[in-house]
Amino acid sequence: MAISDKARRFEESVIRKMTQICLQHQGINLAQGFPDFGTPPEIADAAIRAIRDGHNQYARTWGTPNLVAALAEKLREFNRIEIDPNTQVTVTCGTTEAMIAALLATVNPGDEVIVFSPFYENYGADAILCGARPRYVHLRPTPEGGFELDPDELADAFNERTRAIIVNTPHNPAGKVFTRDDMTLIAELCRRYDALAITDEIYEHILYDGREHVSIATLPGMASRTITISGLSKTYSVTGWRVAWAVASPEITGAIRKVHDFLTVGAPHPFQEAGAAALRMPAAYYEQLARDYARRRELLHTALQETGFPCTQPEGSYYILADISPFAREDEDDTEFALRLVKEAGVATVPGSSFYDPPTLGHHQIRFAFCKKDETIQAAGRRLLEWSSKHR
Repeated sequence: MAISDKARRFEESVIRKMTQICLQHQGINLAQGFPDFGTPPEIADAAIRAIRDGHNQYARTWGTPNLVAALAEKLREFNRIEIDPNTQVTVTCGTTEAMIAALLATVNPGDEVIVFSPFYENYGADAILCGARPRYVHLRPTPEGGFELDPDELADAFNERTRAIIVNTPHNPAGKVFTRDDMTLIAELCRRYDALAITDEIYEHILYDGREHVSIATLPGMASRTITISGLSKTYSVTGWRVAWAVASPEITGAIRKVHDFLTVGAPHPFQEAGAAALRMPAAYYEQLARDYARRRELLHTALQETGFPCTQPEGSYYILADISPFAREDEDDTEFALRLVKEAGVATVPGSSFYDPPTLGHHQIRFAFCKKDETIQAAGRRLLEWSSKHR
């Protein structure tokens, strides 16, 4: 069959597959990370207004003037990154496109790309599509239940073939927020080996317990060697709008823009205009966002503990990794368990193996998403508790 070697090396998204299985069983979807609550009205109104005002044809391929200006303001005020919006921004169709465009623009076949494991499932496939070799560095569980990087393992992963490292903070699925010390170490290694840092900061406003979001581009010597990626999806509950961005030096941006143009031409014009309004939301919006997600985190964590799933609260993002050991049957792996759980309990999750290399490292875990209404989380908790009473 006419299937490329690259396409044979990875599978379709397990996350999206679990959503389809959830629909078949009329389950509660705690698998895919999209909200089931409404978009803030003022942001939705901005999109409607943009459509009515005629912003319905191709926009400038790399971003509308209104959006890139608003983004420059946001980067300066929140991330502490100073940019020229005309030469350093590429607006893309979601962070998924931003990541593959950034890699295709900067990575050559045979290069190595360092990826922290567990990882968002796209990263490994993206490296393969670029002809690069993903090199995995494991985030180690801590006695407190969180995750930390091993400085020695990370240093050993860097070599003369290292072209880039992907840094996702706050992290999906581990919930880790990389500390300033973590970022300082990564930056030092990037400078030593002349490597790029490609960041995924899509959960940058979803932090807990006073943690700090550090954009590695702000550290000494990193502005010219960092591609900062983020988007509207998670912060403003608009995962279907597909508006994101990659921010880099003018030279790197020029390459990303060329790749982006031939991947998608451009992101949806009216949603870019609405994105400018979103990026200019007042500080009170982000304060309420943090409070809302802290409450949802507590609701799901409590429900999982009452059910009997060992787990800890994440430091950031909106996922919880839980241990299936108390409920898994003999020789039942995470995928089999997740399929059984959605059939028997009516709650969909993501098998942990889809986040690890080798996949066996995740065979005892599943991932729950809590970007849902309180009543959705509570209903899922009731289903899980009822199910667990029959399967302990």
